[in-house]
Amino acid sequence: MESTVRNNVPALTALLTVVSLALVFAAVLGIVPKGSIPRAPDSVLGAIPHVNAVISIVAVAVIGTAWRDIRRGNVARHRAGMLTGVVLFVAFLGLYLYRVSLEGPTSFAGPETIYQFVYLPVLAIHMLLAIACIPLLYYVLLLAISHPINELSQTNHPRVGRIAASLWLISFSLGVVVYALLYVVY
Repeated sequence: MESTVRNNVPALTALLTVVSLALVFAAVLGIVPKGSIPRAPDSVLGAIPHVNAVISIVAVAVIGTAWRDIRRGNVARHRAGMLTGVVLFVAFLGLYLYRVSLEGPTSFAGPETIYQFVYLPVLAIHMLLAIACIPLLYYVLLLAISHPINELSQTNHPRVGRIAASLWLISFSLGVVVYALLYVVY
């Protein structure tokens, strides 16, 4: 299995990316029939944005710490931190897609000027970075699970990982700004 993954990292990255983005766009665009998903109580659905904000803040701390760990040579802590970051990302995405599949995207209730010149640009950058992160994260994750630790430095893992982590941190941070604009400020 490991050698199969190792020999097909780009192809597996592409496949996983296409499947993941298809699921995301199906949920966001309302292609998933609402009746096909069991509906949680409104209190649970209402809590999801707040839970996701906490997940995002924790993810920023975890990813930042894992990045620092690898710079200090602590591979085991880096690996544990990045895997935790992936778990947090999957939890965030699962909760977000569940809620948006049932209720659609949340409308912005603030002033039109803030909507056009603050909210939409922040949301657009957040979404573009999140989409760009998906193949990068799959790529570095597949490299990490298919290569021995002592060989990872000879792969694209360090270079692509720096880019992925940077974009991931910015995307999670901007997601918290989007949350604040939707649920705290307005």
